Amino acid sequence: MAKVLTVLTYFLAYVTLLPLWRNDAWWVRGLDFPRFQFMLLALGMLLAELFFFNFLEIGSWVMAGIAVGSLSYHGGWIIPYTQLYPTEVKKARHRDPSNQLSILTANVLTPNRNAAGLLKIVNKYKPDVLVTLETDKWWEEQLAVLETNYSYTIKCPLDNRYGMHVYSLLPLEDTAIQFLVEPDVPSMHALVVLRSGIKVRVHFLHPAPPSPTENLKSSERDAELLVVAKSVSDENVPIIVTGDLNDVAWSETTRLFRKISGLLDPRIGRGMFNTFHAKFFFARWPLDHLFHSEHFTLIGIKRMPYFGSDHFPMLVELLYDKPYGADQQGLEADTEDLEWAEEKMDAQKVEEEDVHEPGK
Repeated sequence: MAKVLTVLTYFLAYVTLLPLWRNDAWWVRGLDFPRFQFMLLALGMLLAELFFFNFLEIGSWVMAGIAVGSLSYHGGWIIPYTQLYPTEVKKARHRDPSNQLSILTANVLTPNRNAAGLLKIVNKYKPDVLVTLETDKWWEEQLAVLETNYSYTIKCPLDNRYGMHVYSLLPLEDTAIQFLVEPDVPSMHALVVLRSGIKVRVHFLHPAPPSPTENLKSSERDAELLVVAKSVSDENVPIIVTGDLNDVAWSETTRLFRKISGLLDPRIGRGMFNTFHAKFFFARWPLDHLFHSEHFTLIGIKRMPYFGSDHFPMLVELLYDKPYGADQQGLEADTEDLEWAEEKMDAQKVEEEDVHEPGK
């Protein structure tokens, strides 16, 4: 047993240290995802070592030290997404239907044919805006029934699992579909007009992930996230960025996105809200995100029921309350962060000016 624990401890050290290497290869960046699982492994390893190892030997202390270090490192990334950590976004102090905005994000999984399941969720929760990802022409036809009420739409059906649709109860203005980094991966940009008349700049994203079957590096994903982050960074208007970002909340790239954009994460201090993989409870992490400017406070955030996709939908309800939210603050970028972001954008030849900025 001691030999098995030793091998597992060295494995734990490997998967903990390798992501510190700023390499964009999928087999490096993929280790950002299961940090919660690695944290549990480190805890289990430490408990087993305390039971099986002889701590009169220096090697036992080394093995236990690796387990403690790994537990602390992974735990440091995970704890902000638990209720043990202070919230980053304030709880809304009241409800105001004229200034509320609810957004339901749903990656449908293109081969999934349970459109009725998604429609049931939409009809029950009645979000102001529905964002669907991986939607092709078949899904567009099935969701057409929504247009009786959701009369404002943006449509980009594709067969490559990067189709995207937006259905809105609220008016959409200055809409655009863009292919910022890859020619077959769209993003959508619009102004959503609240019932009060306030206009909210919204960006809907679904960049391709780093994987052996998609992009061998995370470069394309990172560049798309960061160029949008840069485009919103100097704005003083209500802003929301949402979608399946194919990155976990606790990765260096998502943290860099938060620093560059200055946007807030309503999950901080509230929970992980893991949306993928819906079918495997032991391998889940948060891939579907919503970030927003300080103009909003949080009414609620909830993971929706399973409807056949490999993702759970996510519902976030915000309140536009500029005075109350004014002192909310997220992460701040330093010079090194700015240089790293520019390096990633330069590698894909994409610039801030390439991003459609609704309302400008």
